Amino acid sequence: RSGRRDRLSRNDQRRRPAYAILSHTWGKDEVGFQEVEAGIGKDKAGWEKIQFCAKQAAADGLQYFWVDTCCIDKKNAVELGAAINSMFRWYQNAARCYVYLSDVSKPDTRADIQREWEEAFRESRWFTRGWTLQELIAPKLVDFFSLENERLGSKLSLESKIYEITGIEKNALRGEALSNFSIKKRRSWAERRNTTVEEDAAYCLIGIFDVSMVPNYGETRDQAFRRLEEEIHKLYKGVDFELFAVGLNLASLPEAAQFVAREKELSNVHELLYGHSNRTCVVLHGLGGIGKTQLAIEYVRRHKERYTAIFWLNANDSNSLRLSFRDVAQQILKYHPSTSLLAGVDLNDLDQVVYAVKAWLDLQKNTRWLMIYDNYDNPKASGNLDRSAVNIRQYFPQSNQGSIIITTRSSRVSQGRRVYIQKLLDIKESLEILSNMSGREDIAEDPSAVELVKELDGLPLALSTAGAYLEHVPIALSDYLGFYKTSWLKLQTTSPQLESYEDRSLYTTWQITFDRIQQQNPASANLLKLWAYFDRQDIWFELLRHANYADNKWIQRLIGDELNFNEAAALLCSFGLVDINRSLEQQFGSGGYSMHSCVHSWTEFVLNKKWDNGLARLALRCVASKVPMRDETDSWILQRRLLLHAVRQEQAILEDKVDIKGMELTLNSLGMLYADQGKLAKAEVMYTRALQGYKEALGPKHISTLSTVNNLGNLYKDQGKLAEAEAMYTRALQGYEHALGSELLRLYLPALNTMFAFGDLCSRTGRKDKAKGMYTRALSGYTTVQGPSSKLCRQLEDRLQALQIASAEIKIGQDEFTEPRAVKSRSFKRKFHKLEGG
Repeated sequence: RSGRRDRLSRNDQRRRPAYAILSHTWGKDEVGFQEVEAGIGKDKAGWEKIQFCAKQAAADGLQYFWVDTCCIDKKNAVELGAAINSMFRWYQNAARCYVYLSDVSKPDTRADIQREWEEAFRESRWFTRGWTLQELIAPKLVDFFSLENERLGSKLSLESKIYEITGIEKNALRGEALSNFSIKKRRSWAERRNTTVEEDAAYCLIGIFDVSMVPNYGETRDQAFRRLEEEIHKLYKGVDFELFAVGLNLASLPEAAQFVAREKELSNVHELLYGHSNRTCVVLHGLGGIGKTQLAIEYVRRHKERYTAIFWLNANDSNSLRLSFRDVAQQILKYHPSTSLLAGVDLNDLDQVVYAVKAWLDLQKNTRWLMIYDNYDNPKASGNLDRSAVNIRQYFPQSNQGSIIITTRSSRVSQGRRVYIQKLLDIKESLEILSNMSGREDIAEDPSAVELVKELDGLPLALSTAGAYLEHVPIALSDYLGFYKTSWLKLQTTSPQLESYEDRSLYTTWQITFDRIQQQNPASANLLKLWAYFDRQDIWFELLRHANYADNKWIQRLIGDELNFNEAAALLCSFGLVDINRSLEQQFGSGGYSMHSCVHSWTEFVLNKKWDNGLARLALRCVASKVPMRDETDSWILQRRLLLHAVRQEQAILEDKVDIKGMELTLNSLGMLYADQGKLAKAEVMYTRALQGYKEALGPKHISTLSTVNNLGNLYKDQGKLAEAEAMYTRALQGYEHALGSELLRLYLPALNTMFAFGDLCSRTGRKDKAKGMYTRALSGYTTVQGPSSKLCRQLEDRLQALQIASAEIKIGQDEFTEPRAVKSRSFKRKFHKLEGG
């Protein structure tokens, strides 16, 4: 009876007696609670099911059993609501569950009868009802019985058939925690099931999602599901989830080969991340090309409903990471445009952006976010002298909340719980990748396919590359295997420095693909070679188009026409060596192409076995030719794109790997790029080298030399090296006057720019008279060259007026100052600081 049942369910597990429970489909003639209370109803058809359950429970040594038709008082709304919310738990706690199938007959055990009941079993109405879903999944032991009360088998013995009928994963049938299955997956289990009352389609899933909600019979099906959805979101994302909900930006996720297997690792990641009140961090580490990024993407796809916000960051280097934070800020503002922490942030000030995003993630109730830091392969650590190494901790939110996934090839990353991603150990999984990527079915029976996947040693990236090749080239697997073995032996001879089997496997598949690409389109092959001298991320046509390289007709063809470039890049994409980087479209408004870091290493160390100075110089000129002036439209965005490549090429310059003779203009442009992006030390290196080259080639008084002198003056001023800056400005002006004469000097814009900057420096150091003199000379020249209404003229007039006001203030407060050049008044300094900014 229900009263006794309720008392027992509230006791602890040790005091609750073992009981059996019945699962069935309701008919028109069931025995209800009131009838059992009154001792009637034994003449109804439903009584036979109650008798069956009692008899079977006794046979299994159980004194208690429970049947939903007669153990719930459906006239009592409170009890009915409690029962609906407790049903999953009651079935879960039952010692045995008996499934009575009234539409499956098994009068005896003959073989032909076996086939008949199995067919009826597959078509049973029981598999189509909403409430029976939890009755199948929740109990540990489930036995199926026919209309004649004959046992058909157990959930375990009939597992394969049940999986085929329902699509419910075998792990779920075996009792794996349902929280390990995505919300979408669990919803799919109920898609083809029906309920008599439409609202019950939602209520029957309460236990499946481990939530509670009060039944409200009379509401529509859609209303019931909306309430269920809300309870699910509250469970996984918190009560205030709407305050921090941000839609997943699919464009931010990198392109990835088809995912296969890794169920054990996925389950491990989920267990480490889910259900913790404090910050949780998981580090996915393993070889390059082993599938770490694919695993993270698959985790996001399966469990995205559990998080209020998911953000994907490129941790390849600090520049990429900071740009990713900019994307995150834009995504947050898209859904919460009035959030005070981000609404007033200058999105071009990346330090400010990083700080603001971290502050938003640190908000007290914002606890259900997930951050993925992908490709963190160069961590800052003791012994790592690489100046581009990243300290990822400074990009973590400070509060002890949220979830983090890091993917890395480095074994030195120790920020969280480590999950080692190893090679695929099951040959079936390797065959599946090869089959999926090649589009060739039934390859498991092909001895050449089996031998090939053994040679590729469970490396997903190598398997994907081989599969992409086999998709586009109609050759037999045995032929590809022959190519592979030949290339392997050749690689051992030409690149003996490759010690690991993994590198050889990857590089061999890429060499086969490269040979084919070279036959189909030499421009594509040459693009790969040229790419070694750029960063692996973000190559686009406009970056290359203005470069001139007469030494190679295919590169000349490649950069001469956008159609040729796109054809070449598309071929590389089709063979899996290059991907379209869709996240760049969001960052910069136009997309580019990127390649895996392992592929890029191959282009650098194997494909280009010898350093090609001509290609290195070409790459430098490509970047430098695209550096925009600061006042050009969207100059900041273009500068950020170029910075990745400039940082890579700077290393070659510092190591004297590239001959920079005659490239002074290129170095000067790189210096401007670094200076505009606030990388002043790097800018100084470029300017200094450019100046040295100009002096040697053109002499110290040449106007190109003097232009670089001026740039160094601007840089020193920004660095706070004011004496050095003044020396550079003085040297530049003297040189311009010597080269041009006093008459032409006042008409030469670079000289006027130097006067303007020198005036700012004097103003900054409190020398108002000298500042006024420089401003006046510059204003006179700009008025002649650009007209009195030009932007620069207006700025200079404002500065001169401000100097007059400042002079008056100084006169009024002269008793407070003993020396005009040593300004102590904070308000006075603030005025000049403001003037300096324009």
